[in-house]
Amino acid sequence: MKAAVIDRWGHPPRYTDFPDPEPGDGTLTATVEASALTNLTKGIGNGTHYASRELGLPMIPGVDGVARLDDGRRVYTGAVPPYGMLAERTLLNARDMVELPDGIDAVTAAAVPNPGISSWLALEHAAALRPGEHVLILGATGVTGSLAAQLAASVFGAARVVVAGRDTTRLAWLRTVGADDVIDLRNDDVRARVRALHAEQPFDVVLDYLWGDPAAQVLAALADGPTGSYHRTRFVQVGAMADPTMPLPAALLRSTGIQLRGVGIGSVPPAVLASARAEALPRLFDMVGNGSLELRTAARPLADIADAWTTTDPSGTRVVLTP
Repeated sequence: MKAAVIDRWGHPPRYTDFPDPEPGDGTLTATVEASALTNLTKGIGNGTHYASRELGLPMIPGVDGVARLDDGRRVYTGAVPPYGMLAERTLLNARDMVELPDGIDAVTAAAVPNPGISSWLALEHAAALRPGEHVLILGATGVTGSLAAQLAASVFGAARVVVAGRDTTRLAWLRTVGADDVIDLRNDDVRARVRALHAEQPFDVVLDYLWGDPAAQVLAALADGPTGSYHRTRFVQVGAMADPTMPLPAALLRSTGIQLRGVGIGSVPPAVLASARAEALPRLFDMVGNGSLELRTAARPLADIADAWTTTDPSGTRVVLTP
């Protein structure tokens, strides 16, 4: 079969032949219909994500996607290494799949779970967002950040959603789908803007998809209040699109009510993840299907994997590969 195959860490996949998967104890083979090219897939495939350390080479990347079982059912699923979802066929765990509803196409269905479940877990589990609270989303013009902004307003009942990003067109669009205010990371004084907004009405939750200097500016702004003042702000680290590291003064955590935690593979109990997939995914599929949640996609053939892997995606658009 044809597949995207990684032979060396740090090099893009090659579109080439790979042995067909063989079913075994507790596994099934299936025909892949679509798989989203997520930052997680790229990070694992490049060998830069912490989950890469458990994998050997050669391997097929593709964390999750849509597959059709031999009995005709369409499912959302992950794959069993060394098989990923960026292939014509894959190997999957028979106990780890979600049947898809009628009416949602494979490309859209493949694009929803990664940003949808990540946003849901960040808001519900890590941030424990409650109705009426105030939220800042740092890096909201990306695919996952924009979904989080929509969900915070429409599902979780946030009283105020402030979004920060670099794409001014996307920032303006976010105002139409639930954002109450915007911060332009290219042109605004981020620390001053966050300080003023936090003084006006303290942020209860920050979702951070950037880390690096933008996160440092936000954390400093949250600590700029009068000495001894207290407000509990749950700062949830989700992604590091700006920089994987940043300086964090010890006094900042001692002098504020900021609570830091992260969302990613290994930080969420398996039972919580399973519950989110069982309960949130059907709602997310329905919301995207009926237009109450917007997610932009761009389909590309799997044969274009080398170019797609190294090309910057259109802002706020999830590239989905189809065999």
